[in-house]
Amino acid sequence: MAEEYYLWGGEFTVCSPNGCVAVVLLNIQYTPPESVAIYGRLKTENIGIEKIVANTISNPHIRFLVVCGDDIRGHRSGSSLLALHKNGIDSNHRIIDAPGAIPYIENLKEGAIKRFQGQLDVFDLLGEKEKEKIDKIIANCTRESPPSFGEPYIAIRIKPETTVSLTDKRALHSKIVINYMGKVEKRGK
Repeated sequence: MAEEYYLWGGEFTVCSPNGCVAVVLLNIQYTPPESVAIYGRLKTENIGIEKIVANTISNPHIRFLVVCGDDIRGHRSGSSLLALHKNGIDSNHRIIDAPGAIPYIENLKEGAIKRFQGQLDVFDLLGEKEKEKIDKIIANCTRESPPSFGEPYIAIRIKPETTVSLTDKRALHSKIVINYMGKVEKRGK
């Protein structure tokens, strides 16, 4: 069953497929208990966050996200992940109020972000490195044993528009823009 989840890949360890906790490790040397569903490192405030969102919402048993360790300098990926959960993205796909250098979500649809916000309760343990304190939060979440959030949400990567230029002089249009579904969106001269 665990193979069906986490299709976006990344650097993570899968533990309990029915676990309700995912753990995000920033600058910290810590191994979560085997009761968690998944844990892994977060390095970047864009693609790294996209993978965490896509992989956590694909497993509806995950209801809690614990973010621990010292934030990544420059990227501020932990703070940016917290901002995404709290605020979402703006019309330019920028994470609202994120302190990271490049906090843009380019490969997820808004529905995936809404699912992330609704499915998960986030525990902000930024700066926390003490194993006992982190373990206690995880144990409290596990004891709550919330129900599954329904069906898995498999986030599809948004593919950028592809521009095809036709150089054949017989072509009626010199520029055609094809969307990610392969349909013609615009025709230009």
